[in-house]
Amino acid sequence: MSKHHEIVNYILSLEAGYKISVRSIASELGVSEGTAYKAIKECEALGIVSTIPRVGTVRVEKVDKRHEETLTFADVVNIVEGSILGGKEGIHKILKKFVIGAMTIDAMHRYITPGCLLIVGNREEAHELALKNEAAVLISGGFACSDEIKKLADEKKLPIISSRYDTFTIATMINRAMSENLIKKDIILVEDIMKSKPAYLMVTDNIGAWREMVKKTKHIRYPVVDKDLKVVGVITSKDLSVDVGVEEPISKIMTKDPITVTPKTTVAYAAHIMGGEDIELCPVVDGRKLVGVITRQDVIKALHYMSKHPQAVDTLEDLILKNFTYEREGDRVTFSGSIIPQMLHYIGTASWSSLNMLLSTAGLMALRVRSMNVSLDNMSTYFMKPVQGDSNITIIADIIDIGRNYCKVEVNMYNKKKELIGKAILSAKLIRD
Repeated sequence: MSKHHEIVNYILSLEAGYKISVRSIASELGVSEGTAYKAIKECEALGIVSTIPRVGTVRVEKVDKRHEETLTFADVVNIVEGSILGGKEGIHKILKKFVIGAMTIDAMHRYITPGCLLIVGNREEAHELALKNEAAVLISGGFACSDEIKKLADEKKLPIISSRYDTFTIATMINRAMSENLIKKDIILVEDIMKSKPAYLMVTDNIGAWREMVKKTKHIRYPVVDKDLKVVGVITSKDLSVDVGVEEPISKIMTKDPITVTPKTTVAYAAHIMGGEDIELCPVVDGRKLVGVITRQDVIKALHYMSKHPQAVDTLEDLILKNFTYEREGDRVTFSGSIIPQMLHYIGTASWSSLNMLLSTAGLMALRVRSMNVSLDNMSTYFMKPVQGDSNITIIADIIDIGRNYCKVEVNMYNKKKELIGKAILSAKLIRD
């Protein structure tokens, strides 16, 4: 075992909350500080250590990927620019909810639950109540706490944090961060849909091996890898001619240097690539090493899921579109609504970026109401007149051409007087099953 792997295994053996440093690791295991530093950085990438301001690098439990975007108490410290007064070993724990302690102690009992964060001022009886009920404490106003409270926080392994901000500002900052993370969590990534440990062929295999793999797995498409599991090609039944022999090397027939994606690639981006390049199977790589595959069917299912399960928290686009209604008549979709303050430029008229968003959304909606999976490819926009705040506008989208792989939509925007104020022609790629 190399020194590098020895250090990683040593860190894995430590309990959550254990503080580590380059110097301590180098001294404990008898390695150079450079080797220790590289190993700690790899552990940080793996999610088993975390560097926390004013605390240092600590061993943390690796969080399941479904909760990667949830907040920990360490995140809260950074958000509110706080300092940790006690309970440092619990700083990696996940924040489930926060409670504002603006009530009597007797009334607080029903609201404080394990894993929550009590935001309160310099009320030590509230601090004690929270810690005894397995909840962390955030003290607003920059106040400190007694040594008894710090000792209790250390015993419970629950952080007690102090921030100079007032309670309302702290709650607003945490709520905004939680909302942003909810939006991120609802964005589906390739790692959420990929098939891990996929069947693959070696670059040294022949067509006979491919045929045996087809009989075994009932699939016809496979990534091709070298001895280090690095992707060097893709082979499908389309690559084979009728007279190809079983001894023919795969390396002569496969598609070399295939398009790949990473686990953190969004499904929407993968759909755009696979649709535009007419790819049925796409290898998923970490660096160049094969970690999974996705198929066009996987992507289509994910797109259907996203259309039926919108984000739990409104994005700016959601906020704007809530103000609009739409009607469908054949291949025409009509949007009607008004310009809200969030769409305004500093000079008082609707910004071109928000109007562009409306035009592109209307065009894509015209295609999606026909149950088409599409990805915007190109768009040309023209604006004739400025639009003032609170103005009522109408957007009409007409499908003007649908081919095998591409389609075109014309979108016109009118004001209350039926005057043309904006026009767009967009081209979109069709993503077929």
